[in-house]
Amino acid sequence: MRTLGAVLLAAALAVAAWWWFTREMPRRAQQREAAAEAAAIQARRADTLYRWRDDAGNLQITQDPPKGRHYERISKTPREGIEVRGSGD
Repeated sequence: MRTLGAVLLAAALAVAAWWWFTREMPRRAQQREAAAEAAAIQARRADTLYRWRDDAGNLQITQDPPKGRHYERISKTPREGIEVRGSGD
């Protein structure tokens, strides 16, 4: 009787392991991918400024995009090979 119980327990554990690896593991991998994608979007937003013109035609550069206006996205990080100087030379 103990042998039958051990066999049934082993079979139940095998079914549970099969279910875990076929159902839960892919779902968790999708959740990790979605979280990584959201983090990448947030990182791009943190590195972005928005350039636009107000009603008077003045150039505005803000961290948040204007609502209902045309704007241009610009990166805070300079492109490779571009030298940025603040001395006014």
